[in-house]
Amino acid sequence: MYVCICNAIRECDLRRAARRCPGDAEAVYAALGKRPNCGQCLDDAEEILFEEREGALLPARAA
Repeated sequence: MYVCICNAIRECDLRRAARRCPGDAEAVYAALGKRPNCGQCLDDAEEILFEEREGALLPARAA
């Protein structure tokens, strides 16, 4: 799924970048060599960053 249509940023790319880049959505976009254009994606992008980073903090469950 595309999170940012203006920059063709896919959710998987955003999640991958969230794991290696600190900061808000604009900082992660910059790390991807992009910047927000219309800004409609920023709230969704922030939510994805939060989800991805929170998930990285949770301990792995034993099988």
